[in-house]
Amino acid sequence: MPFAVELTFLGTGSGAPSRARNVSACALHLPQRAEWWLIDCGEGTQHQILSPRASHVRLSQLTRIFITHLHGDHCFGLPGLLASRALAQGGTSPIDLYGPAPLETWIQATLDASGMRGFGYPLRFHPVKPGELFDDGEFSVSAAPVQHRIEAWAYSVTERDQPGRFDVDAARALGIPEGPLYGRLKRGEKVVLPDGREMDGASLVGPERPGRKVVFSGDTGPAPELVTLARGADLLVHEATYADADRPLARRAAHATSVVAAECARDAGASSLVLTHFSSRYEGGESESNLETLLGEARAVFPETRTAYDFLRVNVPRQEA
Repeated sequence: MPFAVELTFLGTGSGAPSRARNVSACALHLPQRAEWWLIDCGEGTQHQILSPRASHVRLSQLTRIFITHLHGDHCFGLPGLLASRALAQGGTSPIDLYGPAPLETWIQATLDASGMRGFGYPLRFHPVKPGELFDDGEFSVSAAPVQHRIEAWAYSVTERDQPGRFDVDAARALGIPEGPLYGRLKRGEKVVLPDGREMDGASLVGPERPGRKVVFSGDTGPAPELVTLARGADLLVHEATYADADRPLARRAAHATSVVAAECARDAGASSLVLTHFSSRYEGGESESNLETLLGEARAVFPETRTAYDFLRVNVPRQEA
């Protein structure tokens, strides 16, 4: 799908790996680019990438990594993944690494303690602050603080609005010869045709198509800043560590329940919600609730909800005007 914005969930559990789920990591594939971005990198993420179910995820094409916070289930896989990228996976291009300021200190301490001089490619650190982190002309990324036990961030990835579609059939019906003129008309220019007619390209181009927006919550309790960041998102990826019946546990650990995640999606006016970061208690018989319980609770508040599992691929379609 060359024009897809697509997510691949590489880990959807919380705390520690289980038989069913690895810990947090998600790959974001961008349209028409031979690159992808990684959001969080829990222990074992590089092993997940080696799975046949993730054969489309290549370490050599990784260009940006966003770490939401420095709890181990979100970052302990990072040193190994960075090292492996320089070895068998053959990555030599730079990586931009975004996260809390102590992330650079931790990575450098790991290098020093293990006798490594570097990873064989430039690694550029960017301490996260509220607001826009960068804009490359096609996509921008912004961050907002969320409510957790340590410094933690949510990220939004927003695509720039795209020009409307050029109506090729209408152009042919008007007898406009194919070729360079089509490109000028698609850009909305006014042109003079070979037969002397003047043609306004704007009349052959549809309305501007809104860019897509994907938001990643990281670990958080209820957070007004996250609602603001996720406003109008096409997709919100939100942690749902606990069922609603376990709100006291969620409050104590500064995590979200399924209902909290759904309320965030509803209040932000998001189009869809994917729940992730599940406690293993809902799969191991430690609770009367299970993942179907969490899904039902969320859908009662926000119907366009689904639950993630490892290697789930989610396409984010463009909302055509």
